[in-house]
Amino acid sequence: MTVHILKLCVGSDGVESLIAWQQSARSRGPDGRPRHVTRMTPKRAAEVLDGGSLYWVFKGQVLARQRILALDPVTGEDGIRRCAIVLSDDIVRTEPAPRRPFQGWRYLAPEDAPRDLPQLRRGDDALPPGMAEALAEFGLH
Repeated sequence: MTVHILKLCVGSDGVESLIAWQQSARSRGPDGRPRHVTRMTPKRAAEVLDGGSLYWVFKGQVLARQRILALDPVTGEDGIRRCAIVLSDDIVRTEPAPRRPFQGWRYLAPEDAPRDLPQLRRGDDALPPGMAEALAEFGLH
């Protein structure tokens, strides 16, 4: 059974800044894939690797997700073992979903995960982030 991970995107103002960060060499591992290094390794690794995604929370709203491809053990320069969450290059925008602040990461059941936003059709403009969030609060987006 699949399970997702929910994580605050600290230091990022929104999806665009996450995209910019993940295009930098610092965010990528030796395989060229983006990765997020965290202190703890998920105990439910098999479920996470069975189609799970990392759902990113920006300023109290889930706004995007990335497919989790691997969980690699890494050792920092300080000698401490950590977990590198290896991610797909594709960042999928989701319907905004409010979340309270928390530390670390949390598991997210598939039925509780926000839906992906539909792909834009040619000629469509993206809604401004504030407007999309306001519409979602009223269940209109």
